Amino acid sequence: MNTATHTQVACAHCGAANRIPADRLGDDPNCGRCHQPLLTGEPVALSDADFDRVVNATGLPVVVDFWAAWCGPCRAMAPQFEAAARQLKGRALFVKVDSDASPQLSQRFGIRSIPTLLRLDGGRERGRQSGTVPAAQIVAFATA
Repeated sequence: MNTATHTQVACAHCGAANRIPADRLGDDPNCGRCHQPLLTGEPVALSDADFDRVVNATGLPVVVDFWAAWCGPCRAMAPQFEAAARQLKGRALFVKVDSDASPQLSQRFGIRSIPTLLRLDGGRERGRQSGTVPAAQIVAFATA
């Protein structure tokens, strides 16, 4: 009998829910439907249209970076966010939301300044961090 626990991960490409054995989350799993990579260690871009579908169907903690292309601090923090995503590959899903392109999400979460990071568990906000922060602080925030 297999006693491994599973974690559900939603595919950002097609929306399919995938059950992944917990001990295989770091092994580059692919979606069972579209065969695209699920957890690459790179942030996933989501929008008003697909955010809930992916976040609510993912059993991992989700770290969301609300940003905008015109924002200098956002661009400065992007490599730090990417480094944290690589470090926590298979343990958290890192998501980027362009606050200009996704005004409904920005309004829903009360985003007043960018960059702003949210930590979501089960779709519920469990933490918030505003301003530019280094990768180590993002990792600590994600795993708190």
